[in-house]
Parts: sequence; C-alpha cells; structure tokens
Amino acid sequence: MNAALKPVASPHVMNTYGRVPIALSHGRGCRVWDINGKEYLDGLAGIAVNTLGHAHPKLVPALQDQIAKLIHCSNYYHVPDQERLAQMLVERSGMTNVFFCSTGLEANEAALKLARKYGHDKGIERPEIVVYEKAFHGRSIATLSATGNPKVQAGFGPLVEGFVRVPVNDIETLKQATANNPNVVAVFFETIQGEGGVNPMRAQYLKDVRALCDERDWLLMIDEVQCGMGRTGKWFAHQWAGIVPDVMPLAKGLGSGVTIGAVVAGPKAANIFQPGNHGTTFGGNPLSMRAGVETIRIMEEDGLLANAARVGKHLREALEKGLAGQAGLKEIRGQGLMIGIELTKPCGVLVQRAADAGLLLSVTADSVVRLVPPLIITTEEADELVGILLPLITAFLAE
Repeated sequence: MNAALKPVASPHVMNTYGRVPIALSHGRGCRVWDINGKEYLDGLAGIAVNTLGHAHPKLVPALQDQIAKLIHCSNYYHVPDQERLAQMLVERSGMTNVFFCSTGLEANEAALKLARKYGHDKGIERPEIVVYEKAFHGRSIATLSATGNPKVQAGFGPLVEGFVRVPVNDIETLKQATANNPNVVAVFFETIQGEGGVNPMRAQYLKDVRALCDERDWLLMIDEVQCGMGRTGKWFAHQWAGIVPDVMPLAKGLGSGVTIGAVVAGPKAANIFQPGNHGTTFGGNPLSMRAGVETIRIMEEDGLLANAARVGKHLREALEKGLAGQAGLKEIRGQGLMIGIELTKPCGVLVQRAADAGLLLSVTADSVVRLVPPLIITTEEADELVGILLPLITAFLAE
C-alpha cells in the first residue's frame, strides 16, 4: 500500500499563505476529497465562494458548454451575457448599472475610484472616504489603506491618504468624525465584516447611515463581496435593513468558483465612469459571465436563499445550544450561512484539528471560528458539522 502523500511547500511558489498540509482532488456537493482519498465536509466553501458546492449537476454542463464556445474575447466587443448578468443583478438589487471585473479587490478598488471621481466632479480637490475599524477590503495599496487591520498593513507604507476611520455601529461617532469636513464624499463598509471577525452592522445603524449620506450628499458604498449573493438569506445582506446603497462591490459567490467581480451602482453613481476612466482585461469575460448567470438561475430554481436562511438558523441554534454556558465562549454571531464563533483566546489550531476530523473551516481575527459553507448545505449536513466541531471547541477551551 502506498504511503499517504504529504503536500509540501513548493520552492517555486511565493511563500504567501500559511497552508494546511492538504491538497484537494475533487468534490461533490458539500464534500471534498484530498489526494489521499480522505473525505471532508466543506464548511468554508473556498471562503464563501462555492455557492453551489462542488460539481453541481446544473452548473458543470453549462460551464462545459461555454468553454467549448468562447472563454475570453476582450471588452473591445459586446459580451451578451454581460447584459444578461447585469440585468439580473440590477433587478435583484434595485440599482441601475454594473461594471464587471475579476475579484473582490478589483471591485472595491473601483468603488474607491468612483468615490474619488464623484468628489472631483463636485469640485472637491482631496476627497475623503469614511471606512471602519476591523474592515477588510483587499490587499492592493488603496484597498489595504481602507482596511482596518494594522497587521496586514505592516510593511507596506506609506498607505494611501484620504480615509477617515470610525468604529462600527456608532452613528454619533460617525457624525463627530465628519463634522465640518467638506472633503468627505462617501461611507464604505461591509454589511457583515468577514475577515474582521464576522461583525454585523445593526439594521438601525444601516438606516441611519443611509439617511446621513442622503442628507450630506455622500455615496453609500456597501462591500457585499463576502456577505452577499444569498449568504444571509437575502440576495444582499443590507437588504435586511430595507435600504439600497449607491455603490455595491460583489465577487466571491457570484460565480460559484469561477473568478468574477462586479460593482453595482445606483443612479447617483451609475454615470460617474465614462470611457477611459476605468477598465480591466479579464473582467466580464464570457466564461465568468456565464458562471454568474447560471449561479443566479440555479439559486432561484433550487430555492437557495430560503435554504441559507433556514439551515443557517438551524446551524446557529445548534451551536448556541451545544456551547451554552461554555467557559471561553465569547459570542456566536452572524446571519444565515455566515457564522462566527468568537472564543476568548486565539484558536488558529482549530483549522488543522478540524481538518484532521474531516471538516474544513477557517479562523479569522485570531479568535473567531468562521463558517461559510455552500448554500446547498442541508440540515443533516449542518448537524454533522456541529457534531464534529463542538467536541473540538470544547476540548480546546479546556486546555
């Protein structure tokens, strides 16, 4: 019998990730297998990317069909599925126009450019954007500057100027931080912070910020890269508050694993960019557009928004019941299938321990176990997840 294969760091790949020593081979539904045949329940979904799980029987033939026709052609030419996907996003968001790119970072970078040009068009020479503590918007120099994590910013100064930083869910501090500042042009945040520890914005706060942006003629820009595309049980997490932003970056789950990003804009921001102001080589390519169109179609056919809400509620309640009274548990939070379990001490070791037990998950903000499984997950699989995870957390907290 052959010895188990042990993935090792390649001397030719940049050392940018603290990888778990697993190499995945294939997946089906909410399960994946590594190159040694070991099976895992996927509680991570490629970090909220694999909306439809793995090898979805409706998605795979559609992508195969598209690959056999046209993968890439450039934005010199019209791409019919761009129009289809843009219409689908506009209808579901209540907004008006879409720009397509390839990643969440690109979508957020485009949002920052929109805000700055919005300011310049109003005669503001040095536009400033309100951003948040613990935010994460990407790793380019501009999105890194908007991010609220000194650890990921370290070593990359000087950062881009033009940001005003405030804490989450504190409208008075936001008003005070921007008082008598004519350079502010936008407020930019995640409805539920992902990398920052699964920190939700309260519904009333969202309404208050929308009202403040209207009052002061600012753009309300909501990063739905991780919490959007049905993950909370609505298409976009901010919709639980009944508001509509002016700018909304998307990515991750929009293409069910195919690289895709988008910026959806409302009337206030839809016409800021003109030809020559912004662009991308790979954004809006036929393959990624087909993936987006099919993802939304399948989500609706299979009722995945309702499933995310229902199974997410079941999963959270099971976690709360199983960890009730547990010393070392700080809080369980999130919505739908975006759940964070905050412990009182750093818990990065749980990533490997969970993998050893057959469960994929992540730890973010040092002490928060993050669960973002595929939106196809069943209550039975959620119970299986809880059955694996609870003993690991309980044992860890007893150490």
